[in-house]
Amino acid sequence: MNINNLKDKIGQSVTIGAWIANKRSSGKIAFFQLRYGAGFIQAVALKESLGEEKFQELKHLTQETSIKVTGTIKENQRELSGIELQIESFEIVSIATDYPITPKEHGVEFLADNRHLWIRSKKQHAILSIRNQIIKSTYDFFEKEGFLKMDPPILTSSSPEGTTELFNTKYFDEEAYLSQSGQLYMEACAMSFGKVFSFGPTFRAEKSKTRRHLIEFWMIEPEMAFCNHEESLEIQEKYVNYLINDILLKNETELKILERDIEGLKSATGTFPRIKYKDAIQLLKENGFDDIEYGQDFGSPHETFIANSYNKPVFITHWPKEIKPFYMKEDPENPGTVLCADLIAPEGYGEIIGGSQREDNYDVLLENIRAHDLNIDAYNWYLDLRKYGSVEHSGFGLGLERTVAWITGNGHVRETIPFPRLLNRLLP
Repeated sequence: MNINNLKDKIGQSVTIGAWIANKRSSGKIAFFQLRYGAGFIQAVALKESLGEEKFQELKHLTQETSIKVTGTIKENQRELSGIELQIESFEIVSIATDYPITPKEHGVEFLADNRHLWIRSKKQHAILSIRNQIIKSTYDFFEKEGFLKMDPPILTSSSPEGTTELFNTKYFDEEAYLSQSGQLYMEACAMSFGKVFSFGPTFRAEKSKTRRHLIEFWMIEPEMAFCNHEESLEIQEKYVNYLINDILLKNETELKILERDIEGLKSATGTFPRIKYKDAIQLLKENGFDDIEYGQDFGSPHETFIANSYNKPVFITHWPKEIKPFYMKEDPENPGTVLCADLIAPEGYGEIIGGSQREDNYDVLLENIRAHDLNIDAYNWYLDLRKYGSVEHSGFGLGLERTVAWITGNGHVRETIPFPRLLNRLLP
């Protein structure tokens, strides 16, 4: 039963299973913050209704004790949920003893060590509820747009990005790797079904400790046949707008719990500005960034400055060919650059989408694979896609955790996934 279901039951008696998240009392009345799975609700206990014995028993229950509560749903506009539960009776299920995460401040490492319990807190609960809605909204959006959901393999024989940042494992007598991206396989699916998307875990063996990086993260990766770079940008813009608007509509309570700047989110919708890579370099240099030169990738300070110049997501397009992966199509009107774009979120959250038009010419793709010193045998099946009915096609990948971080206003991606995998953390 979610919070909206309870709002529909004002004046009715309900029974819910819940945990005591917090409590306070004053004389003949006690207030409880109850977590009942789908959300939080304030519950009020009156001594005159429960009687002295039951009232004292309830008042002295510990944090995270589980109970079944029966009571009447009342309207209370002072609460974020707009309702409260007036307790009529209760049943103790299990008493919690010495719960380690108390309402006081705790250090990040302590909370990370207790992540299995930390996700019970109101803020973490709100972040992960919004994550869930982004996933649901993603499925809704792509279904409406005529995409089919496909599932690429997690075990692969090569890297789509052509990098060495791979997790190696034995696949019987062969070498295998945990997937960095499902893109190449989704391109194959697009040649069969036209418009497809995947949603699944990806892995990067990067020794990075920044607030934007995880070792294991989740990607949404659409691929579209008969689709050029400009058409792909339109889909990306439409998709991100859909996500933001859905969250604003369906997660108002969670956004308030997180004290998210809702007006800032609203202003981030609409048409996203675009700036070419070469113009972004010039913009940075004109504003004192002397550490960046044409042909270099952007760091966090560069991305933040560019995004904050617009205060909404911005597409950085037409990157130099030499710093992008082998599968991106060169721009025939601007040789040396590729038909690609990174979508940078405002407020310092960095790249949330990377996408491009894919190289559809067999000979050019083969030359690119050789130029990147990749094992051609591992990519023969991928080259087949250009031999048998090749068409212009495009795709992109949205990083779920960075998107959740931006939409929730959270400063670190470690709080945007239930159990983060970081450079120094494999537990819990």
